[in-house]
Amino acid sequence: MNTKQIDYIIELARTKNFNRAAENLFISQSTLTYQIKEIEKELKFELFERTSKGAALTPAGKQFATTLKNIKNQLTQAIEQAQNFSKKYSDNITIGLPTRSCIYYLPQAIKEFNKKYPNISITPIFNGFYRPEEFLRGNQDIFFTFDNEMKHVPDTKLIHLYTTGIYLITKKDDGLAKLKSAKIENLKGRTLMVGGGSPPQLKALQQKIINTIGIDYFNSENHETTLTNILSDKGICLTPGFFQDYTNEFAWIPFECDEKFECYLCIHSNDKRNSLTDFIKILNKIYK
Repeated sequence: MNTKQIDYIIELARTKNFNRAAENLFISQSTLTYQIKEIEKELKFELFERTSKGAALTPAGKQFATTLKNIKNQLTQAIEQAQNFSKKYSDNITIGLPTRSCIYYLPQAIKEFNKKYPNISITPIFNGFYRPEEFLRGNQDIFFTFDNEMKHVPDTKLIHLYTTGIYLITKKDDGLAKLKSAKIENLKGRTLMVGGGSPPQLKALQQKIINTIGIDYFNSENHETTLTNILSDKGICLTPGFFQDYTNEFAWIPFECDEKFECYLCIHSNDKRNSLTDFIKILNKIYK
């Protein structure tokens, strides 16, 4: 199937009329009818039911046409982005990270980098919580990680960026927000949200707290859900410092514990670009 045939399906699905679709596509009705039949032969299922009024999508055709619309939109977007890139940039460095807050000073680093390399783009790619797959496939140049297991991945190199601890997050008017630092005993009588893709260090601490003071707890699906629950007075949570977004919406209280997160930039060992090396140096300088 080619892009023209995709257009035929999308237009016929929109108009549900062979004559009207053919006119809009600037082709004859016979050509459109022939193309749709050829596509259905290739797919081995019917897209349209021919009726006296025109054409109606089959259930499979409806699902397929919806998917094609999404693909067409993504293709159009990809072409536009590539056109913009080709006009201004000669190279691109991609960096995968869970959220913007994980590398809070990234905008400053990009700004400083572009003074020296105005023709090279730095493109952040936000992956959700922790998804190294695209980096490991070679589709990302840099990957933010706090996982020491990446040390054992062949052909990669870790560059230490910063160390962070664990914080207690509460509403700003919560009594705990007045503390300069929090301890396990301060959480007694509260409800602690756990889960949500918590890293091993945090899961271990959560379990320790539950076993030590018998705190009430419940599972929260992800970090954004947890923050919403905090504002809804459903509980409090503990989280790594790299989620600190400095919006001043919540109270972030340092939590007294031994658990720390060593945060790294992971790169491919065979990537010898001077621009990549200089960008990482800029990030390290800003964090130091």
